[in-house]
Amino acid sequence: HVDVVFWFHGWRNNIDSAAAYFELINQFMASKRNAVLVFAETAKNAPDSYGGKLEKENVFKNLLNDVLHKLKTEKIINKRTKPRNIVLAGHSGAFRVMAHILQHGGAEVKQVILFDGLYSQVDKYTVWIQSDPSHQFINLYTNKGGGTDEVSDKMMQLLREKSIPFINPEEKDVHTPMLKTNQVIFIHSLKEHNDVINKSDHNFRLFIENSNALNTSN
Repeated sequence: HVDVVFWFHGWRNNIDSAAAYFELINQFMASKRNAVLVFAETAKNAPDSYGGKLEKENVFKNLLNDVLHKLKTEKIINKRTKPRNIVLAGHSGAFRVMAHILQHGGAEVKQVILFDGLYSQVDKYTVWIQSDPSHQFINLYTNKGGGTDEVSDKMMQLLREKSIPFINPEEKDVHTPMLKTNQVIFIHSLKEHNDVINKSDHNFRLFIENSNALNTSN
């Protein structure tokens, strides 16, 4: 079996610019997780959140199968390898395609990590959280004027009404046991929108390193 992490970029970005600017490959390697990191291109350099075909039913499953087929062809994994745990991570406008994948992508997702991207789609994320207690949702948000703080507050209120437990720490107070023992985590950051992934704290590495959905490196 193989674990797979998918990264989705935000507005006015593409897979190359996002990987470089946010140091995603270096952070992923530093996490020492035995998994495959996939950069999924959606709307290249476009000022919108549309996820293209990936918003359609079962297209995400087809993408996953294509990735595995390529890895088998390149003899990186053996021909009998199947996907195990899938993690979706993304920044800003990535929230929309990730929510649609949870709703009808056709493959089981174990963990979602949102970096200042909860602008809407609260219902889709909530249904996914409710569907399995092993699903983990990490939402890091700022109060820098983009609106993710207001939507995060709205979602936390919805979870309270549904009696779904969550924690809401400040970014400076986040520690390893907290990440490993809570299903739903809303992390408030004082950083700017583009600084929440790799500035000073290297949060992508931190969250992947402490993911219960992923194996440690061999």
